[in-house]
Amino acid sequence: MSDEYDVIVIGAGPVGLFAAFYAGMRNLRTLVLEALPRPGGQITALYPEKYIYDVGGFPAILGRDLVSELYKQSSQFGADFRFNERVEKMETLDANLFRLTTTEYACHSKAVIIAAGIGAFQPNRLTLPGVAEFEGRGVSYMVREREKFLGRRLLVIGGGDTAVDWALELRNWASEVTLIHRFDYFEAHQRSVIALQESTVKALTQHELLSVSGNERVEQAVIRNNVNGDEFTLDVDDILICIGFRADIGPLNHWGFKLEGRRIAVNRQTETNIPGVYAIGDIAHPEDGVNMNLIAYGFGQATLAVGYASHFIHPQQRVAHGHSSNRKGMKYAPTPGSAQG
Repeated sequence: MSDEYDVIVIGAGPVGLFAAFYAGMRNLRTLVLEALPRPGGQITALYPEKYIYDVGGFPAILGRDLVSELYKQSSQFGADFRFNERVEKMETLDANLFRLTTTEYACHSKAVIIAAGIGAFQPNRLTLPGVAEFEGRGVSYMVREREKFLGRRLLVIGGGDTAVDWALELRNWASEVTLIHRFDYFEAHQRSVIALQESTVKALTQHELLSVSGNERVEQAVIRNNVNGDEFTLDVDDILICIGFRADIGPLNHWGFKLEGRRIAVNRQTETNIPGVYAIGDIAHPEDGVNMNLIAYGFGQATLAVGYASHFIHPQQRVAHGHSSNRKGMKYAPTPGSAQG
């Protein structure tokens, strides 16, 4: 079979890209399949202009720049990439071979690593008066260009990392930033919440949006104080709504995996219930551990999955293959009778 690989990685988000890089380190012929038209997954689709602070080696890096560096890193050992191709079907042909069928293509692999993130995603939308009417005319659910907020009055809605991070970042562009959240606490990283409290952002907890109005574009937002029931009108030029996403893992529902909600159950070795298939990143649900839902955590899962996939394909090889700074560690000398390393 000409299109037979050692490992196929499903998903070209940060964790999938790092898995492809690490598979190259193990000298595995690798293919990455991605439903979106370019690498980066959720970061490229939703947060290319957002700074990321919790990736080793970068005090702060734009999402688009992190993706660019990961893509270069993942490509250096000759991994193949196919974009705009959603994987529709996975079949186990025998104990050591899988066939994956996309919307355009069929290929075979000895092992599969699923790094599909949260699956297909759409932002949760507010169904309040005026919100849908002004979407694209001041109301938005993601930031494509920070510069468009220059000198403008911005209202951010939400209490998680996305809302808090954007409020902090866009205060450097907007003339004023107000952040409202319906609860009395934030669900963002503690350090980000401290930075918010020390910033010029006007943060209002236990407040929520009631309606949006304007002429050609958004001009006003009506907000309610949930503690005393008072309502007031805020003059705004833009409203950024960051209240999460709804996800759908699509065909993965029908591939025979043990699922926990929208996630694939895995053990400590990132193995699914199907031998030779591994799941990492946000799509994975560790049955005997905790999923941190962090890129940094996913990088560690990627190295583990590749190690076990390599051992699955070549049982004589160790799971751990040494340090990347040690060339001898990159050789693949067999270790009889052991999968430890």
